[in-house]
Amino acid sequence: MTFIIGGARSGKSAHAEKLVTAGAAPWTYIATAEAYDDEMRQRIALHRARRGEGWTTVDAPLDLAGEIAALPEGRPVLVDCLTLWLTNHMLADHDLESECLRLADVLSRPRGPWFVVSNEVGQGIVPDNALARRFRDVAGRLNQQVAAIADTVLLMVAGLPLKVK
Repeated sequence: MTFIIGGARSGKSAHAEKLVTAGAAPWTYIATAEAYDDEMRQRIALHRARRGEGWTTVDAPLDLAGEIAALPEGRPVLVDCLTLWLTNHMLADHDLESECLRLADVLSRPRGPWFVVSNEVGQGIVPDNALARRFRDVAGRLNQQVAAIADTVLLMVAGLPLKVK
């Protein structure tokens, strides 16, 4: 498993797509975003258009672990992204610790080339409200769990991948 992490607009998704498509199709894109507004619908459409043919898209805004576990063995998979998935669970008021542990358990047993994208949210200022601080803390712990089990960790900075692990 390769874990690709970085800030907003750092090139994470595009680089992950490039890594996935270096292998043979078909490729699976597991999308965690939900289109709550026009801006998000446009972002999703741009991502889909950039990917082109050869991709199968699976929407998994909440049951990411279940969708990953159900994939056929050997299939190249791109999960994009963990922080949107975590946001969905926070908004639904789910048990974040158990959801993160369940996801980490599935990710610890890759059955093919898996690429997982997440945002690095801990390099900015301390948020001014409790919800944002909770999100930063849970996302940071999740990113640490996934980085620990990943074979490779790439940090994206200004479109450039830096190998961390």
